[in-house]
Amino acid sequence: MFVGVARIVLRLPGSHSLKAKRRVVRSYKERLASRLPVSVAEVGELDLHQLATLGVCTVSNDSRRCDEVLAASVKLARQVSDAELTDVATEVVAFGAGGSGIRGGIEQLAEDSAWGARVTDSGAPPGDFSDLPWGKAPLEDDHEK
Repeated sequence: MFVGVARIVLRLPGSHSLKAKRRVVRSYKERLASRLPVSVAEVGELDLHQLATLGVCTVSNDSRRCDEVLAASVKLARQVSDAELTDVATEVVAFGAGGSGIRGGIEQLAEDSAWGARVTDSGAPPGDFSDLPWGKAPLEDDHEK
């Protein structure tokens, strides 16, 4: 599996309010979401009305596909009429079995012999939640009673 990430910085010289900025950013985000398999979010400069930093992410089983999608995202950013593209950084990371095997997250947990177990000061066996103030597993539904 490959994860492609882009940081896109747009300058909005005609934007004189956060409302005007949101209009331009929302339009770009909607265009991306309707045309490409991406997730996009405004990730920086949230309080500056003439600058927007967006994070774009895509996942694929082919690194070239991630590159293509990110390149298309940047191309669409260049076409935003009320904005100037000022900076772009992209990276495609091989993740898990389909790539270099980045260790961490769920892979680390799955290989951990204590998967699903909690370490308690009381020495209670894994799955015994009696030492918790509410005396049950954290995911148990309160409405089951």
